[in-house]
Amino acid sequence: MRTPFSSFDQVIAHLDGRGFFHMELGLERMDQALARLLPGRPPFAVVQVLGTNGKGSTASFLDSLARAHGLRTGLYTSPHFVSPVERIRLNGRPLPAADWPAPAEEVYAACPELTYFEFLTVLALLLFARHGADLVILEAGLGGRNDATTACPADVLCYAPVALDHAAILGPTLNDIAVDKAAAIRSRAPVVSAPQYPVARAVIRAAADARSAPLVEVGPLPPGIPLGLAGAHQRVNAATALAAWRRIAPRCGLDAPAPDAPPTPAERRGLARAFIPGRLQSLPACAAHPALLLDGAHNPHGMQALTAHLRTFVRPPACAIFSCLGDKDWLPAARLLRRELGDAPIFVPQLHNERAAPAADIAAALNHGRAQAAARAVPDVAAALAAARECLPADASAGASPVPLSGSLYLLAEFFTLFPRHLAAPDVPAPTFPAPVAPAPEEPA
Repeated sequence: MRTPFSSFDQVIAHLDGRGFFHMELGLERMDQALARLLPGRPPFAVVQVLGTNGKGSTASFLDSLARAHGLRTGLYTSPHFVSPVERIRLNGRPLPAADWPAPAEEVYAACPELTYFEFLTVLALLLFARHGADLVILEAGLGGRNDATTACPADVLCYAPVALDHAAILGPTLNDIAVDKAAAIRSRAPVVSAPQYPVARAVIRAAADARSAPLVEVGPLPPGIPLGLAGAHQRVNAATALAAWRRIAPRCGLDAPAPDAPPTPAERRGLARAFIPGRLQSLPACAAHPALLLDGAHNPHGMQALTAHLRTFVRPPACAIFSCLGDKDWLPAARLLRRELGDAPIFVPQLHNERAAPAADIAAALNHGRAQAAARAVPDVAAALAAARECLPADASAGASPVPLSGSLYLLAEFFTLFPRHLAAPDVPAPTFPAPVAPAPEEPA
């Protein structure tokens, strides 16, 4: 007979037993669990955030906007870097691990067959309800049609840019991927969309029309509005979040400006205070590492945003740190970084994951066709940080770009395991996590 959950470790052991990458399509298990635990409509307003690149940033902007207006927010995101508690945040902070066992037992009793991601999604919704959230923002894990977050009725749906990713699961073409993500539109709830490729735009518009759901397509925020997240591409994510906020605010009992009105003082505060780790996150130099620019860029769309941001610095980076998983199509992103850095060194740490690409193979690909080998494999992230410090010039502080660290969320996970303090904004107390859990940055369906 199964032992009830009495500790956070037992909850994590159950999740690990379900298999992080185990996928079972369909929303039947989610529907069963929610019908038993949260029957009817949720006791809070809901925004579901979908897309390929920029989901987490858009969700973070929206969370910050709501908190700037005095709302109690629940933010559910993925992946996590050090511990699953990062995924379930109330008012910007992870809910303590001690809060997990009792509601997790209720989730298990409601539907023992829930997958890893389904279990966490139901747990998050239950915790947000118990803690009195006014607005809940759900970042979809993968796709839309069968994503666990789609089982929770949304009051507004928000689409970040849709691009090629997870093609083996969602389909080989951009049209296939857009169709899957657009299938989350299941009611007349308003839909807000960032600028999309023409194929994705047509698919989202057709899905909204089929449900008589009003569709709002936004452009980037104009210059001059300070944002808490760096990068020109964040002006699109911020505009998407702002448009979604103005449509969800009345559902939360608040007045909203006209859709085309400039941001109010409270909206400007929310946009300026947004934070999410690992998205063009700048860290100053310290005794343990040089000045860094952390980013999860692992596909061409993300790497283009990273390299565009590097060009805003007075000097190019003196070096970079790059590594990735072997079962990802990492070469196009690696080539973009190599082209941007020219002959500058790239240090390739060996990731401690069974799916990791051999660092020597990545270095060889980066050196291919070059007379001088500038990429070098190193044993781990700590070694890469040390090598980066050694190659910086003596006047590195005089306008130089920080060292980019990118290529895989697993690479960021290994960095944050060494430096968990950087998972929180500089003006927020450092997060307190249970003993580190094996990082699991890639999301299941």
